[in-house]
Parts: sequence; structure tokens; C-alpha cells
Amino acid sequence: MNNDSSRALTAILVCGSVIVTLSMGIRHGMGLFLQPMSTDLGWNREVFSLAIALQNLLWGAAQPLAGGLADRYGAPRVIVGGAILYAAGLALMTVSAVPLAFSLSAGLLIGVSLSGVTYSVIYGVVGRSFPEYKRSQAMGYVAAAGSFGQFLMVPIEQWLIGSTGWSNALLVLSLIALMMAPMALGLREPQRVQAAGSQTIRQALEEAFQNRSFWLLTAGYFVCGFQVVFIAIHLPAYLKDHGLSPNVAVTALALIGLFNIIGTWAAGSLGARLPKKHLLIFIYATRSVVIGLFLLAPLSPVSVYIFAAAMGILWLSTIPLTNGIVGVVFGVRYLAMLGGFVFFSHQVGSFLGVWLGGVLYDRTGNYNAVWMIAIALGIFAALINIPIREKPLARLAAA
Repeated sequence: MNNDSSRALTAILVCGSVIVTLSMGIRHGMGLFLQPMSTDLGWNREVFSLAIALQNLLWGAAQPLAGGLADRYGAPRVIVGGAILYAAGLALMTVSAVPLAFSLSAGLLIGVSLSGVTYSVIYGVVGRSFPEYKRSQAMGYVAAAGSFGQFLMVPIEQWLIGSTGWSNALLVLSLIALMMAPMALGLREPQRVQAAGSQTIRQALEEAFQNRSFWLLTAGYFVCGFQVVFIAIHLPAYLKDHGLSPNVAVTALALIGLFNIIGTWAAGSLGARLPKKHLLIFIYATRSVVIGLFLLAPLSPVSVYIFAAAMGILWLSTIPLTNGIVGVVFGVRYLAMLGGFVFFSHQVGSFLGVWLGGVLYDRTGNYNAVWMIAIALGIFAALINIPIREKPLARLAAA
């Protein structure tokens, strides 16, 4: 590998990681706005939950389109557009005094923007730029950056809310979101990489949609979205309901981000040497065990921190493994688009996780039912990953 190629790969990793750090970091702190905004605006928790649920659903719905555009025209244009929409959505949240306006800003604008500045688009560039034996590890580095964003940004967002109020905090985050735009320049691909492969988009979609492993992987990813977004958005309120201070929730969310740096890096590294589906089976099953033990143990700051650390290791570690399997089975020409379709399932799960959290809480006064659903879904996801065939299709094997 010559020096120019090495510098290009380094730029892709660094700039891609910065973009994911900011986009995922800002998003992970959304749960901190639930109580202050609901209190000031006179909303119940379902209003905020519905908007964030729509954000996740629209993020997933727009992801295949954003991925397809990035595969066809290059990631930088998509990332710049996503950064501008992200900043606009955050700024407009400050003047969204009625539920509909809030759903349009926090839900629609930010949801669509996230499709252009998160994993699928970045992984499309990474997958085409790195050789197969380094691909999973490179994806692990980018996913770890997203975890570092949570560790970095959650305390910053809490400090901004406490010192300037939630409205000014959102304006500051809007300016931070714009910093993703110049980072897009580092994700330009050589023309020969963009043009590689003769398969059309339609052929790629038909090939994937007729593949059983694609649908099994997609169904498992639904569970990932349900679990992590429910916890990210509703854990602060759950802990406050049980008499713990807001600082415990902030520390817990930061610990999830800190330990997920380890988890995603380890998942990416292990995925280069071990069957990725076996690692996914372990992750999903272990999540159910961790949630069950957390609910059974006496609730205290210590038990919360242990839970956060354990969940952090398992948090986004599914991302490099899931996208890695897509790349192995179907190739990397349309990795961003195909990864986007799989991710849409993740976001349908995210929608249901955050929305049901609010609805069932308002109906029952607690989160017990949603915790039970999360445990059952983890077991389901572990089981359906067992039949996945983690081998290149005949078309790729022959090549």
C-alpha cells in the first residue's frame, strides 16, 4: 500500500469517525430533554416519546435512499445535506411549542438528517475502501467513535441544559452539528472505487430480497433498535421515578458510551477472525440476561452503573457485525443501500421501543411491560441468527 492510499484510508477513518461521534453523540443525549421540555411545555411523556419514535422511524425509512445516493454519487454530498438538516432540526426544536411542530422538527427533520450522517453511509465508504480482512475491524473503529460520542456529548448536553436551559442548549448543539459538513471532504472515494462492479441497483435489491439470511439478519436488527433506544430515551426517567438523582442517569448514559468503545472495537476485531453470526447470537442473548439481572437486583447507583457498563459493551457492537455480514454475503458495491434496508428494520424497532415506553408508562404508571418485551425479544434475536449463512453468494465466490 503506497503512502497516498494509506493517507486516504486514514482520512476516511478519522473523518468518518468524527462525523459519527457528533451525529450519534448529540442524538444519544435526546433523553435528557424529555423531562425539562415536557415540564415547561405542559406535555405528557407520550408527546416527546412519539416525536423521538418518529425520528427513529424516518431515519430508517430514509436510510436506503440516502445509502443509494451515497453509493451512486458519493458520500460527501449526502453528508453535507444531512448536517444542514440536522442543525435546522435542532434549532427548530426550540420554537416547537406544540406537539405537531415538535414532531416535524425533532421527528421529521432530524430523522431524515440522521440517514445521511450515520453508519450506513460511512460504512459504504469504509467497505469499498478497505480489503475484506480489514473491513470488520475498520467498521469497529467507526462504531467505537459513535460510542465515544455518547461518552463525550451526554455530559456536555447535561451541562448545557443545566447552565443555559434546554432551548439554548439545542442552539449550541445546532452549531456543533454543522461541524460535520467539512468532515465530509475526507470521505471522497477514488472514481475507480465508486464505479466498481456492473450489478445494477435493481439486481442488487432482488438478490438481497430473495435471500433468507438477509431477512433473518434484518429481523434480528429490529430487536437491537427496540432495546437500545428504549433504554437510551427512557432510562433517565425510569431512574428518576425510583428516586435516583439526574446525575446517576447522566453517568449511566456516559458509561454506556465509554464501555461501548471497548465493545464495538472488540466486536469489529473478533468479527475479522470468528463467524460474525456467532458473535451476534452471544450479544443478543447476553443483553436479555443483563436486563433481567438489572431488574432483579436492588436498584441503586452501583447497580445502575454495573448495568450501564455491561450494556455498553453490548450496545452498538451489533453494528460492525451486521454490516460486515452484509458485505461478506452481497459484496460492497451497494453496501450503504443494502445496509440501509437492514437498518430500517432497526429503526422500526427503535420506533416501537421509544413509543411503547411512553404509551405503556402513561397507561400503567411504570415500565415493567416494556422491560419484559425487551428481554423476550433478545432471546428471539439470538435464535433467529442461528440459521444465517455467512458465506459469499455464488456470484462473489466465482469472482
